[in-house]
Amino acid sequence: MTGEYMDNYMCDIRNLEKTRKGIKMYSKIIGIDIGGANTKLASSDGTVVELHYLPLWKNTRLPEVLKEISQRLKPEKVAVVMTGELADCFEDKEQGILFIKETVDSAFGPERVSYINSQGRFQSETDSLRELAAANWAASARLIGKEIGDCVFVDVGSTTSDIIPIISGEHRAGLTDFERLLRSELVYAGTLRTNLAALLEKVKLEKGICRTSSELFATTADAYLILGKINEDTYTCETADGAGRSRIDSMRRIARLVCADLSEVREQEIYEIAEQVNEKQVSTLAESISEVAKRNGLNKIAAAGLGEFLIAEAAERLGYEYVSVAGHWGEDISKVFPAYAAARLLEAETLRN
Repeated sequence: MTGEYMDNYMCDIRNLEKTRKGIKMYSKIIGIDIGGANTKLASSDGTVVELHYLPLWKNTRLPEVLKEISQRLKPEKVAVVMTGELADCFEDKEQGILFIKETVDSAFGPERVSYINSQGRFQSETDSLRELAAANWAASARLIGKEIGDCVFVDVGSTTSDIIPIISGEHRAGLTDFERLLRSELVYAGTLRTNLAALLEKVKLEKGICRTSSELFATTADAYLILGKINEDTYTCETADGAGRSRIDSMRRIARLVCADLSEVREQEIYEIAEQVNEKQVSTLAESISEVAKRNGLNKIAAAGLGEFLIAEAAERLGYEYVSVAGHWGEDISKVFPAYAAARLLEAETLRN
């Protein structure tokens, strides 16, 4: 894509396809990670990687998009993880889980679909339905445990940051988002969708310390676009004001964080606010990683997600050994790692049986 967005619901689709003798060769096993805002997909061989912006709370096109994926890729087996059940369009998590399951089963056929729960295991008919809630990190942790070993697995995505201790191939994290928030294993801040006012109560400006407005005027995507950490194609979510994703658009949004416009704050000050966003996120991440690492006797970090650059800064600050998922599997896989991990786990399960 070159800056054009297909519609209000799908911001970015990337296909990495291997060809042989002019014929497209797709893996027969795919993994799907269904979040509240983004649905990610990867094949077990890494040749197909897609990211769809499909907010569940806005008359979602998830059913249509999944059916299109099913018809286009024709997978033999599908592994699914989810976090979208928490979206506030659902009365509770069970309603969300049932909606996602019914949508996926309808698109691919229930006989082809396997779900991974918060233990990182494939769900059986006797398991509690709620074990499927917020389980995408568990699939990632299980694959990381097998291939990288003992570490703190950190995945910074568009909305949240997972901080998962892994020992002897098994995760030692809480089994719900609530439990993980209590244990600093979940930080609700990400690379794209986090309200800057949630990160910064005050900012340093030329004229002094300024309080921020608690409106949704700008998000982390604006800060990292200005800092050059992401580009317009990576800005795969809606903007706070519905305007464009250019540098000047992001500058205008960040100016509103201090109830100003570009006639009142200079470009350099906008850049400095973005740097303060980066510093706040890195320091919060480092604090949480340190707490989880010390509690579990770990000193190695495995990093994944769109926000790997934040994890790298935190690891350097802490002096921990650092393993990049992008370096190990590729940058595109890192951005959709739970989906890729789910596909790989199903592939291993299939070969074992």
